[in-house]
Amino acid sequence: MKYFKYIYGLPVMVCLFMASCKKDVLDRPPLTDYVDGQYWRGEDDIRMYANAYYPNYFNGYNSGFTADYTPVRGYTFSDDLTGKNVQANFESSIPTSRGSAAEGAEWLATYAGPTWNFSWVRKSNVMINRLDNVAKPKISTEAYNHWSAVARFFRGFEYSRLVSVFGDVPYFDKEVADTDLATLYKDRDARGVVMDKVYDDFKFVMANMRENDGAQYLNKYIAAAFISRFMLFEGTYEHYHGLDAARAKKYLEFAVEAGDYVINSNKYNFTRDFKSIFSSDNLAGHPEVLLYRTYDAALAVTHSIGSYQNGTEVVGVDGNLVLIKSFLLNDGKVWQNSAVTGANSFTIADLVKTRDPRFEASFYDKALVPSATLLYGFKFASRDALTYIGKTYPAAWGSNTNTSDAPVIRLAEVVLNWVEAKAVLAQYFGAAAVTQADLNKSVNAIRNRPLDAAAIAKGVLKTAPLTIGSLPVDPARDADVPDLIWEIRRERRMEFVFEHTRLLDLKRWKKLNNMNFSTNPDYFLGPWVNVQTEAPAYLTPANATAGNVKVKKADGTIVTYNGTNAAAMVGYWMVTNATNRNAFTDRAYLAPVGQAQIIQYQEKGYKLTQTTGW
Repeated sequence: MKYFKYIYGLPVMVCLFMASCKKDVLDRPPLTDYVDGQYWRGEDDIRMYANAYYPNYFNGYNSGFTADYTPVRGYTFSDDLTGKNVQANFESSIPTSRGSAAEGAEWLATYAGPTWNFSWVRKSNVMINRLDNVAKPKISTEAYNHWSAVARFFRGFEYSRLVSVFGDVPYFDKEVADTDLATLYKDRDARGVVMDKVYDDFKFVMANMRENDGAQYLNKYIAAAFISRFMLFEGTYEHYHGLDAARAKKYLEFAVEAGDYVINSNKYNFTRDFKSIFSSDNLAGHPEVLLYRTYDAALAVTHSIGSYQNGTEVVGVDGNLVLIKSFLLNDGKVWQNSAVTGANSFTIADLVKTRDPRFEASFYDKALVPSATLLYGFKFASRDALTYIGKTYPAAWGSNTNTSDAPVIRLAEVVLNWVEAKAVLAQYFGAAAVTQADLNKSVNAIRNRPLDAAAIAKGVLKTAPLTIGSLPVDPARDADVPDLIWEIRRERRMEFVFEHTRLLDLKRWKKLNNMNFSTNPDYFLGPWVNVQTEAPAYLTPANATAGNVKVKKADGTIVTYNGTNAAAMVGYWMVTNATNRNAFTDRAYLAPVGQAQIIQYQEKGYKLTQTTGW
């Protein structure tokens, strides 16, 4: 049974009764809704309740045009991407209201996480309560432990996301009655206290969750993969923000432990090409994917993410020159030090042939006007999808009718979480140094993925392995980041472009200042282009009059199209009218709660503390 072909929560039937209905009819129990006291009869009931978690936590490409937690359209706020005109801003004032009690509440795009909402925490606490007080005598001890682990996993998942957005949050470990105002209106608990509770939940998960609960159902391997993500985030956040060294060490060690569990199982591997992960109609059996979301037009379960990388649709923010320059050459060196022919060329054609294969698999090999930077992402569209530019797209790559399966969690993230946690522990906490064997299990295993035929035909080559004794010498490395950790961070950037990681990585590394584009003029540039031959649509009389089509020469000279100098329009593409976002401070690491929530507490006689800095 494939995940999401059926999971949409419990079905609901709306019945309309005539005024003449008899009282005994109206008093009958519902046939399609569960009655709490009569539910929890066995594992089928419990599983049905747990199924409702899947679309909230395992979003994949979401559905229809919904962009929450999606690659390409959802995670667009990072230093990898630049748009025309003014860049999207960080929040600058306390919102009137920020909160919801609805399970369908939207996320906060500029924080990459949920709004102030504890409905999903309550859902997990209800499940734990019913397992303890209703279902336990009806199921085996093993089943009880497994389903308790499922509930605690999702509770930890939600608190990990809430903490990443708000820092301190109130922690609830039980279902709270409506009459218990003192608990309902408790103030925030310190993030360390909350994450220690999450740590305990995740430890319980690793001790009690089933290794196999059926295809496409949550199991210990999938849980461990997510645990490696959340423990790496919190461990490095605690470390780089100077919060609590003991907690940082504890969380990072757990990230390594969780990664070890997945890696050492030998259940997953890198024996399929990179492109296959993101544009396949069926990910069943893909050796790198631990969990995926299935889409099926026949069941009206479709998405739009592939359409927004089909060569025609406009996302609005696209890969900039800073991102381009972060990609290694195929000899494993940075562009400034590489001996690869064309290393110093930033034309798209040369980038495709000389850079790490993930560049070719992530970006179209020609300049395209729908991209603000002319570098068009197509990581989540098939190669076939781009053949329809200028034609009518098939449903699979047009509108919101896409059916490509979505990887929810995959091995590459696990191994990169794992090796980074090991590197930080070694660098700052006295743990054993990262070995060549560690790099071979992680970075180099990723780099050794097979290339597909289309990439080989273009002359794409695998990137040379990363070796402890010969790390790249990068003039752009931040002075406060050791070489090895810098290269692990680079690997994440190449691997996860357009995905969920970049903004959250900047936050946990305390590198949010990278979002200040005044620190590097390359943020406002795209690849090196000959506008006359590669993007002639820009060379119009209107643009000549507006003076907004520009290129930047290697020496910094800017050439503006004036209607007569088309031949001179060769250089780094300057994103149209691109300017920096508004100034921001370190308070942008965390979100404020709304004024309405503060007032609501006050009206009940309690106090909700505002986020630090707000």
